[in-house]
Amino acid sequence: MLEYADYIKIFIALLAVLDPLAAVPVVVTLTSDSKHEDLKKIVNTVIVTVLTILIVTLFVGEHLLDFFGITINSFKISGGILLMMMAISMLHGKMSETSQTEQELQEGEVKESIAVVPLSIPLLAGPGVVSAVILYAHRGNDMSHYLMMVLIIVLVVLVLWGVLASVPWISKHISRTGINVFTRLMGLIIAALAVEFIANGLKGIFPVLATGL
Repeated sequence: MLEYADYIKIFIALLAVLDPLAAVPVVVTLTSDSKHEDLKKIVNTVIVTVLTILIVTLFVGEHLLDFFGITINSFKISGGILLMMMAISMLHGKMSETSQTEQELQEGEVKESIAVVPLSIPLLAGPGVVSAVILYAHRGNDMSHYLMMVLIIVLVVLVLWGVLASVPWISKHISRTGINVFTRLMGLIIAALAVEFIANGLKGIFPVLATGL
């Protein structure tokens, strides 16, 4: 089990990668014609879907890597590159296309139910947050670590629920500029995480880098 300070950092990191506030404009667009009752159903479906995906990823993700013969160090590098791509888009105040493409957004506008696709997948529980969960799960192998990770995921999803449930209020009281400022701050955090993942992956593949530092 890690130090409690490390778990606080993991919570902040996962929240930054998920970035619920940055998804608000997309949610507003996709649910503009929905009634209040329909919006509540959409939010509840999104919460259950995202929570399920992250919990399953926590316990199964590393086994999938083993099944495909992918080392955790290689995954750290690829995951770091993916997070860096997300961070660069967020630093420009945009949602990364690794999470949501324009075509997926347009398809979502005409779907009868958009709670699972594209809101849950790939907008919120996309490749970036899935990669982060797998990488942080690898930092410990005892049950206490996994229980703390479950708690962190639940807390992150609760924050997501609070944001999505407040979408009508947020869309009226927070401007797009305000959301973009928050998105850029989260992008800066994600960029630092990406560098850390890539550096650790390189040191794992090339031990001489670790001994030389």
